[in-house]
Amino acid sequence: MAKVKTVYQCTECGAQAPRWQGQCPGCAQWNTLVESIAAPAGGAASRFTALAGEVSQIKKLADFTPQEHSRFATGIEEFDRVLGGGLVAGGVVLIGGDPGIGKSTLLLQALATLSLHCKAVYVSGEESGEQVALRAQRLQLDAAALEMLPEINLERILDTLKTQKPRLAVIDSIQTLYSEVLQSAPGSVAQVRECAAQLTRFAKQSGCALVLVGHVTKDGSLAGPRVLEHIVDAVLYFEGDTQSSFRLVRAFKNRFGAVNELGVFAMTDKGLRGVSNPSAIFLSQHEQDVSGACVLVTQEGTRPLLVEVQALVDPAHAPSPRRLSVGLEQNRLAMLLAVLHRHASIMCADQDVFVNAVGGVRIGEPAADLAVCLAIVSSLRNKPLRRDLAMFGEVGLAGEIRPAPRGQERLREAAKLGFRVALVPKANLPKQAIPGIEVIGVDRIEDALSKARELEA
Repeated sequence: MAKVKTVYQCTECGAQAPRWQGQCPGCAQWNTLVESIAAPAGGAASRFTALAGEVSQIKKLADFTPQEHSRFATGIEEFDRVLGGGLVAGGVVLIGGDPGIGKSTLLLQALATLSLHCKAVYVSGEESGEQVALRAQRLQLDAAALEMLPEINLERILDTLKTQKPRLAVIDSIQTLYSEVLQSAPGSVAQVRECAAQLTRFAKQSGCALVLVGHVTKDGSLAGPRVLEHIVDAVLYFEGDTQSSFRLVRAFKNRFGAVNELGVFAMTDKGLRGVSNPSAIFLSQHEQDVSGACVLVTQEGTRPLLVEVQALVDPAHAPSPRRLSVGLEQNRLAMLLAVLHRHASIMCADQDVFVNAVGGVRIGEPAADLAVCLAIVSSLRNKPLRRDLAMFGEVGLAGEIRPAPRGQERLREAAKLGFRVALVPKANLPKQAIPGIEVIGVDRIEDALSKARELEA
């Protein structure tokens, strides 16, 4: 293969240098030069041609005919839910997570099921074929029809995929691949960007669904350039503690489905199994009434979930009281404590406050505010709330209770799981009564605390 000329380009100012150096000659920034392929001189053909055979021309949007994307199920219901109903032909999915959390296991299970009906290829850059076969045997998977390619060279992988024409290909992982046109090591920014771009172009041209496995950094974000998340169609993250038997797969980006969709899995000796009733995981079964615990009805994508929120308020033994939040946003905890002090005369300035979402789930929506406030007050007063009480609602700085989206679905899910009373914003009161549950509307944090005292166990 003819050698391709490479240059080093600054990510800050765009200046180029013939070789790597620590400081950019243009803007004097340090460690910003990244290897890239030089533009061909003399009008040479570009490595990236148009996806369509003809030259694109400007048209009115009305002249384009919308087309539904064809999907095919992976055979794992929770995985299909996160994807928005299944894999899309020509779609590129990036999946990341901590080492050992179950990325390769889940994809091997999906490939084993799909290989019985269509051609699927597993490209492994980290494990040999014998290691993958051993895992399939341990998981008791029928993977005899699955095609395996232990390879890390991008050009060889693309040639194989173009010849075999699979319907689905998995690259495990994108950080292990390298292209011959670049001199940098596998896993570098230049290699990851080049390999991802070439694989994405292949998927769009051939209609092959592509799944890329990505490594994560110490803070849990995907390693490599941020452009990696921009060029793919969907970005999925594994969440959860590796010491726990439960795994959460969340969609942070999805061009073909709902964003922030959540799939819940249980790790067993036969691989990952979908959990049909995930709310049971996040609800504790107390033998007696306990203070500082209340049930939140949260919304994850299109699925309502019931999560137990626990709070512990304890006298501080240091000059600066601690504010610790696990699974909930830390800054909102400080804000809610200020709202309780200003509008409800609840004083926590000399108290350590700890808040936790049971089950390792991460809750990012503000509709958890009301549950956090009531859990804090319950722990401070040492008065437990009744077990069949569920709630949701956002608390504003003025002390008002703001409505949450999809309130009807949340209430129906709570009623289905046996909750008899719900404390919700007045704007979320249903127009028609929901069988089996009494809905109480509040519009101020003071009203919510007053109603909560009446509902104490």
